[in-house]
Amino acid sequence: MVSCAPADDPDARVERFQAALDALRAETEIPGATAAYSTPDGAVRGFATGLANVELDSPMEVESRMLAGSIGKTFVAATAIAASREGKLGLDDRLADWLGTEDWYARLPNGSTVTLRHLLTHSSGLLDHVYLDPFRAAMDRTRGDATASLSPRELIEFVLDAEPLFAVGEGYAYSDTGYILVGLVLERAVGKPYYDQVRERFLDRLELTRTRPSDRPELPGLAAGYLETKNRFGLPSRVVGDDGSMRYNPATEWTGGGLYSNPQDLVRWAKLLYEGRAIDGDYLDELLHSGYRGDDATAVYGLGAYQYQTSFGPAYGHGGWIPGYNSAMRYFPAERFALAIQINRSYDNDLPAIVDRLAAAYLGAALTPSDG
Repeated sequence: MVSCAPADDPDARVERFQAALDALRAETEIPGATAAYSTPDGAVRGFATGLANVELDSPMEVESRMLAGSIGKTFVAATAIAASREGKLGLDDRLADWLGTEDWYARLPNGSTVTLRHLLTHSSGLLDHVYLDPFRAAMDRTRGDATASLSPRELIEFVLDAEPLFAVGEGYAYSDTGYILVGLVLERAVGKPYYDQVRERFLDRLELTRTRPSDRPELPGLAAGYLETKNRFGLPSRVVGDDGSMRYNPATEWTGGGLYSNPQDLVRWAKLLYEGRAIDGDYLDELLHSGYRGDDATAVYGLGAYQYQTSFGPAYGHGGWIPGYNSAMRYFPAERFALAIQINRSYDNDLPAIVDRLAAAYLGAALTPSDG
């Protein structure tokens, strides 16, 4: 249950939000975080707390950037929707019609029936290469060589010949591999590299100047990211070296995410996307209501879009995890505001509870203990 203030003062809101962010940092002992909100009229306010680099005692700045992880899937899905509106592809096209001539395609689980919509809504029945032991072993082999990355073909190889989790369209199972396959189709259908497409369609056109491809180890303005000392990828506990470059190559993520950003851009993107202003035409129903909706569904997921139930009603958005970083982006349609947070640590972060705390601070609401 929540109790909201009847009216709000912008200065008081800023103070509340900063205090909530500082308190979260102290309670969770994260190195640092950036956050932002966008009001119903589109005004954006950015915040920072803690350290961008613990060893150098460098403060986190409002403009600091971090890897956004799977929040990048919202851009992949939006690119696919835009391309479908232009007649370059159909969301219900069979994947086999685009990639069926590849020498590996016959070994792809559910390859004869899976469509782009199934891939975009995680209802394809494909495994997720990120959580498979051979992928972890491959990442371990690249340790110490930050220039090395795995190609889309190599990522797809990890799921070939496996038994599908279910028949296409008859379940939900999150799969980064599915989004890698979508990336290959987008490049074939549009005739441009995916990153050129996302720049032209969204990053440049919508002036999301803080968001760029995470396609190399050297990413300007990147805060140092941290993770547990013993982690499944065998990475050092700080994933950014003394020279400011990453100790692994984020290019491997590609259309599984593939961007680094800042919450000020993420809240602007959330407002534009979930208010129906990011793509020409009426796309919101398709964006939000595609996908598997069975009683056994573990998530309500559309085209690159989660629907969350929060203490303040429904919200749309996505989370993002990648070694060293954790991010969340939410849009609250009832109040027409958006918030986002990025944390430079990728473990032990209860993002739903953190988002609720920040939303309460924005709204001037009191959370009861049962709300988190």
